[in-house]
Amino acid sequence: MSTKAPDLEWLDGDVPRAQGFDDTYFSRAGGLEETRHVFLKGNGLPERFHGRDAFTIAEFGFGTGLNFLTTLAALQTVPAGPALTFLSFELYPMTADQLRRALAAFPEVTGLAQDLVAVWKPEPGWNRLSVDGAQLLLGIGDARTLIGSIRLDGGGAGEPVIAPVDAWYLDGFSPAKNPELWDAGLLKAAAALTATNGTLATYTAAGWVRRNLQAAGFQIAKTGGFAGKREMVVGHRPGAEDH
Repeated sequence: MSTKAPDLEWLDGDVPRAQGFDDTYFSRAGGLEETRHVFLKGNGLPERFHGRDAFTIAEFGFGTGLNFLTTLAALQTVPAGPALTFLSFELYPMTADQLRRALAAFPEVTGLAQDLVAVWKPEPGWNRLSVDGAQLLLGIGDARTLIGSIRLDGGGAGEPVIAPVDAWYLDGFSPAKNPELWDAGLLKAAAALTATNGTLATYTAAGWVRRNLQAAGFQIAKTGGFAGKREMVVGHRPGAEDH
């Protein structure tokens, strides 16, 4: 079984737009800045890397890989930073040429982008890639199916095995256009993989997404969005001290 690459339209500034979802992969106001604001700042990164031996991040929607590469760049700023495991899901992986073109807009991560493209040969199911010392676990297929195969270190049967997730990047296409990645069952499965006090961040503040996150067991709050967007959502999986 082969992978199906997305059907892309390239907007001004080489911003890729997925025609099947009628949505862009990153903000036309600045993809790198958007990632730093929404996913890094929203999850308290890179500050939370300090003093950790290992750290696990999970993401719905690998897309161009910009979130992954921006995270690697942030990790490089932390002396003796943790070993990073980055778990991501993607139904329609870009080709190497599409990836290279999309990431060319971000000279700040050029070296890391070249390293990613060099090992980029996604196959259906789970792919293990090493980029700049980080382990990228890339699930190609429907996240709602793939997430059920993951096993937390120390219990249950499944593959791959990961440590509990410290931070989630919820970065599917717009919930109105890609509701599958904001599905209540999928978010419950995500919560079950999350460490106590593990965090999440997402650019969307849609009411039904917030309700699904709360039903999954996350405590959430709205905060200021990126560029012209008024609000986004952050949250965490509460520990005993929250009850």
